[in-house]
Amino acid sequence: LLGADETVHDAVAEVGRRFLDETAGYWREWVRYLSIPFEWQDAVIRAAITLKLNAYDDTGAIIAAMTTSIPEAAGSARNWDYRYCWLRDGYFVVNALNRLGTTRTMERYLGYIINIAAGARDGTLQPVYRINGRSMIEEHEVPSLPGYRGMGPVRVGNQAFEQIQHDVYGSAILTATHVFFDRRLVRHGDEILFERLEALGEKAAQVYNQPDAGLWELRGSSHVHTFSSVMCWAACDRLARIAARLGLQARADYWRRHADQIHRYVCENAWSDRRRAFVATMGGDALDASLLLLHEVGFLRADDPRFAATVQAIEGELRRGGFVFRYIQADDFGVPENAFLVCTFWYIYALAALGRTAEARDLFENLLACRNRHGLLAEHIDPRSHEQWGNFVQTYSMVGLINAAIRLSIRWDQAF
Repeated sequence: LLGADETVHDAVAEVGRRFLDETAGYWREWVRYLSIPFEWQDAVIRAAITLKLNAYDDTGAIIAAMTTSIPEAAGSARNWDYRYCWLRDGYFVVNALNRLGTTRTMERYLGYIINIAAGARDGTLQPVYRINGRSMIEEHEVPSLPGYRGMGPVRVGNQAFEQIQHDVYGSAILTATHVFFDRRLVRHGDEILFERLEALGEKAAQVYNQPDAGLWELRGSSHVHTFSSVMCWAACDRLARIAARLGLQARADYWRRHADQIHRYVCENAWSDRRRAFVATMGGDALDASLLLLHEVGFLRADDPRFAATVQAIEGELRRGGFVFRYIQADDFGVPENAFLVCTFWYIYALAALGRTAEARDLFENLLACRNRHGLLAEHIDPRSHEQWGNFVQTYSMVGLINAAIRLSIRWDQAF
């Protein structure tokens, strides 16, 4: 970029061409070191570059999207500011960075998450933070701005930072677990970091059966959400594995007992005999797409009949053509109109785990066809027109693409 006080000695057109060439050269060199699948290489490379561009290099934070207040559906007023870092994204982001082999970006991101986790007062985490790690993200509207296509309001900040979302403890610990097992990293997990993560685990063990706003950040209601409880289980489960890795058998046993207790609680209270599926809230009846992740986070084996039954129930209720809604019940803003793109990627993961690979590949190809001409995805999609809605470019969606492509592609040693 040229500043107002900089002297340009060459023709502006020449400087512009040189800058363009240097930029293209930088990205070509960066792409050379990626680990990519044999299939869908261009799509994965485009998604990887986008993920890198969503990263703030000073701290390692990766924002949810580059924009604010693009509505989730036309005239819905579901307009939010996504220019912040959500802890819920961590597990999927780190998996994508790890599979791509982008070790430096992954290490920076891990450092950002670990710094927040280690500095949590009394082990309490909020769902979202600023890219500099600060916690205050007061939300307000800007009446002077008409909004995307005149569809206000335009919001700055995000009230979600004040919400109670118990899944964040599992998300943070799942993310941080990598530093205890990945020998490529400069900073390896030790007992000091483990003790700090244990504070988050203690919080998870306290709140797993308490109501919260849930993964979907419901503003007008509070329930004991199944996914939140499952992620509290994941927090304790991974702490047990970390403790075993460090040779701390007593702590491993301690966290295994907590994990087993939460697992029993979820199985006893979130399973619906009437629906023949796990449901979104304890003792409830509704479904939501986060239940597709029960195998992904290790809560259920892929061959557990309850997992297949839950996937089948979600297919029947939340799927619309080639897309999956996060839920269909009315919330604070009415009934959702558009599908949440990452939920369809979660569905693809579930199908692949169940051995329904051909179906998963067809759905994946359908999603690729919905990208814009630059290969990018927003947060939501109209299942009828395939028009994209919501903030753009969406990290969750691009990470979903990367992880799905790597999972579904044939291996290089099988390719030719």
